[in-house]
Amino acid sequence: MNQVVLMGRLTRDPEVRYSGGESSLAIARYTLAVDRRFKRDGEPTADFINCVAFGRTAEFAERYFHKGTKLVISGRIQTGSYTNKEGVRVFTTEVVVENQEFAESKAASDESSRSYQAPQPHAAAPAPDTMGDGFMNIPEGIDEELPFA
Repeated sequence: MNQVVLMGRLTRDPEVRYSGGESSLAIARYTLAVDRRFKRDGEPTADFINCVAFGRTAEFAERYFHKGTKLVISGRIQTGSYTNKEGVRVFTTEVVVENQEFAESKAASDESSRSYQAPQPHAAAPAPDTMGDGFMNIPEGIDEELPFA
């Protein structure tokens, strides 16, 4: 069984591109900084997990996710390889996102993202409006686009 569940923060805004052709498909790529349970020399450490989402899942990420957002995602690990310009074979590992959810309230996310700095070594969508109660206003007619509806 190839199933992974991760919780972490976005290190940057998702990068979204659309495939060419008659029926274009949204493809979102983002990196999650996932804290490790055990610390090395008392310092927190994190793994940086590359993620890719397709279709409506990618469009949702483009619209609502931004740097510092805490997410829980589930999906599958996919490996691959390519040959770079220097002729060296490069191996890749990423999580293909099947489900993604916010892991904290909008207010907590805003507070965290203001002060959030992605752990080293790694060096957009507008934020939705809120009513002041920590819940975001969902635009009319978006029900069919929500991944959890």
